[in-house]
Amino acid sequence: MIEEPHGAATTSRHFSDYLAYYRAEIIEKVTRLPEAELRKSRVPSGWTLIELVSHLVHMEQRWFVWGFLGEDIESPWGDWSVDDDPWAEGVDARWQVPESTTLIDLTDALTAVGERTTEILDGHSLRESAQPGPRWPGAVEDLRWICFHVLAEYARHAGHLDIAIELAGRDRDR
Repeated sequence: MIEEPHGAATTSRHFSDYLAYYRAEIIEKVTRLPEAELRKSRVPSGWTLIELVSHLVHMEQRWFVWGFLGEDIESPWGDWSVDDDPWAEGVDARWQVPESTTLIDLTDALTAVGERTTEILDGHSLRESAQPGPRWPGAVEDLRWICFHVLAEYARHAGHLDIAIELAGRDRDR
């Protein structure tokens, strides 16, 4: 069982600790299942557990590296473009993960992007605004707002993950 963080000395450290907590929870949950189970969808929208992990890697990188720092990154949206509508009828672009990409690849990437986020939070004020760049060409929110957004996204997807894993267990028990 992963312990929820308590008592960080600074708000930045508290954000870092909570983000690390969610990353560790996600990794712990998905590594309970065989990789074949991670590529099966159990929800009407069609996403799979491995696609959700890939989404989280790209989401965190998109907000902190591409968004806040304004750095160019090769694939900010993963294997689909922001111009794609992943929920349009007949479009199967959502969070596609190539067969050659393993869960270990994605958990390593999630860990690496987490380390980069921690560096960003250690090196910047939470009141600092994001750099204008390809993510946000105009006025943007500050780092504190970005942290809240990313934490909310992790919490939401951790819940989705719980449900999908429960459904996977039911399927195996039948």
